[in-house]
Amino acid sequence: MRVEPDAHESAEERSALALIARTALERVGLEVSPQEAAHPAAVEAAHVAQHVLRSGPPAPERLARLTGMLDRARADRAAAPAPGLPWPTDLAVPGPHLERSVARALKSVPDQNIESGVPHGSVVAGWLAPEKDAARRAVTLLESAWPGAAAELRTVLVQIALLDGPAIDGFTDFTVHGAVFIRRDRLTRDADGLPGPVRFAEALVHEGAHTRCNAASVAARPFLRPVEGGGPMVATPLRLDPRPLTGLFQQMVVLARSVLLYRRLLADDTGVVGTDAAVQARHDRLARSAVEAVATMTRHRDALTDHGTTVLEDAAQVATQVRV
Repeated sequence: MRVEPDAHESAEERSALALIARTALERVGLEVSPQEAAHPAAVEAAHVAQHVLRSGPPAPERLARLTGMLDRARADRAAAPAPGLPWPTDLAVPGPHLERSVARALKSVPDQNIESGVPHGSVVAGWLAPEKDAARRAVTLLESAWPGAAAELRTVLVQIALLDGPAIDGFTDFTVHGAVFIRRDRLTRDADGLPGPVRFAEALVHEGAHTRCNAASVAARPFLRPVEGGGPMVATPLRLDPRPLTGLFQQMVVLARSVLLYRRLLADDTGVVGTDAAVQARHDRLARSAVEAVATMTRHRDALTDHGTTVLEDAAQVATQVRV
């Protein structure tokens, strides 16, 4: 993997991860097709299967649970409405695997109020017609401004789930790999005048980069050397709380790709006439964060594998080409 997107490599990684999921499910006696194995709900079932197998042969009730998860995944996949996107990516309706993922994410968000066992702050939401239209315009924007990124996103994004509520802006979860979660207000203009399709295109690039990093680190080569205890916790540009080096590394990739997106938006006739000042301001803010991420990662260069070092050098080239 490099900072520049690569659709061919990402498709190979997706196939490798699907094979891992199929193998885990087959070990508990469940069969899925290669296409089914790439669905986030089936990926979740494979993670559960791996957990179950650690304690020996699966008990009947656990096997029944896994079978039910796969049956629900197949039913949801068959019933999914046509997304209307030029990508084979679902605009996801709320489903159990997505809701469980949000519940896990909320546990890492400080000061969440819990009443009656129900987490408050962010929930999976359904797509409204204007939101679907804004998503289509964001995809069209990407296809025009950055065809390489659009081609890679076609291979890594299986579901796009909308979040309603202020707690989480967006995230990915390897347990439901292929699904990305984005807060619905990213589809609308912000206070600085940045249009919804531009903001959503950035969110797709952002979460798609996390998805690609997760896949490449498992299906290809790791970016960081293994260390006891997970290594040091460091300050990162996009989070107030200290993060492990793997979090910093992914933020660096996300920021470098986001800077590249805004460079292309500024250089390309994308139909965002009248928003150049807002696009430039967003570019400059991301560029400053990219410089910060590269500098911090460089101080921990010894923790990187050769693969990770190559990506660091890519990100550094992106950062140093921009005046901040």
